[in-house]
Amino acid sequence: MTKHESEVHTNCRYYRGNLPCNPHKLSGVHCSACTQYDPVSERILIIKLGAAGDVIRTTPLLRRLKLDYPAAEISWVTNHPEILPVGWVDNILNFSLADVTWLNTQQFDWLINLDKDREAIALAASISAKRKTGFHIDQRGRCIPFGSRSEERKWLTGLWDDLNRGNQLSYLHEIFQICGYDFAGEEYLMDLDGDESLGAESITVGLNTGCGERWPTRLWPKERWIDLAKRLVSKGYRVLLLGGPQEDRKNRQISEQSSAQYLGVMPLRNFSNLVNSCDIIVSQVTMAMHIAIAAQKYLVLLNNIFNKAEFYLYERGVILEPEIGCLGCFKQRFDDRCEVDDCMSLISVEAVEQAVENASKRISGEGKLKT
Repeated sequence: MTKHESEVHTNCRYYRGNLPCNPHKLSGVHCSACTQYDPVSERILIIKLGAAGDVIRTTPLLRRLKLDYPAAEISWVTNHPEILPVGWVDNILNFSLADVTWLNTQQFDWLINLDKDREAIALAASISAKRKTGFHIDQRGRCIPFGSRSEERKWLTGLWDDLNRGNQLSYLHEIFQICGYDFAGEEYLMDLDGDESLGAESITVGLNTGCGERWPTRLWPKERWIDLAKRLVSKGYRVLLLGGPQEDRKNRQISEQSSAQYLGVMPLRNFSNLVNSCDIIVSQVTMAMHIAIAAQKYLVLLNNIFNKAEFYLYERGVILEPEIGCLGCFKQRFDDRCEVDDCMSLISVEAVEQAVENASKRISGEGKLKT
């Protein structure tokens, strides 16, 4: 080892290897005289690839990891690196050939894989770690738990609908248990900015009208959105229509027929900030729901096919469901076993309107109402 090599703190959190570190760029200091030396004692890797909402709702785990391992270097590999909070994750990695190649050369102290899809379990098997938690791969390429009771429980609820419907634990309680912790209300983590240009004197209600293609059974009918938007606008609320490219045409139609405001399709960062500019969000189960929770907004959640116990709203919301006996069916398509052709249509506009009114009163009571 040369003299220069011995003077470089390669175990420092700020060390980059191929580029100058931030402390050096800011002050010109070398390692030997640096007062920001921050040695890493453990290396933790989280595998949570997607969907985007699932990545967002896994971020509370970072709070506990940072509490128990303040000197750890935390890496996270995902399909949605833009979602992860800067400052909480040391290495934000994309699920790409370049980053996976690097990961396969590394040694971690603790690998946490919370995905059960085959690419995630294959990645978990290929990376070296002293301890592995969550899910991995069997000889036939299928998902199996690493072995703890909590891991097995989460695995089985994904296999059997009856066990899924009987589950009374939220997703956050489940993943904390898998990692050996008790969930204590740790909040989501997401980098959000308020958009001052969207400020309004009245309460702003965001209506998120879409839910993605995988489970179209989650959709509340367009006619209901139009009716709800008209009612809220008539009561003096500022109503914003939210959605992505798939909802663009629908949102334009709703806007034309209700006078609700629609600002068009925008990048995820801008969309997240738009959600953050609202006071109340009405949404089906989708990414916007998790952004609203991260932004600590009041949420009116419309649900039918999922077990409502999995959603933890931090006492800032209400879940509305149709009154049927087959809730939590997890179906992607309605079929002849369904009690009605479209159970989401059983959630009335009046019920959603009243939930918004209740949330508005609560905001007023807590002194958050804009004047």
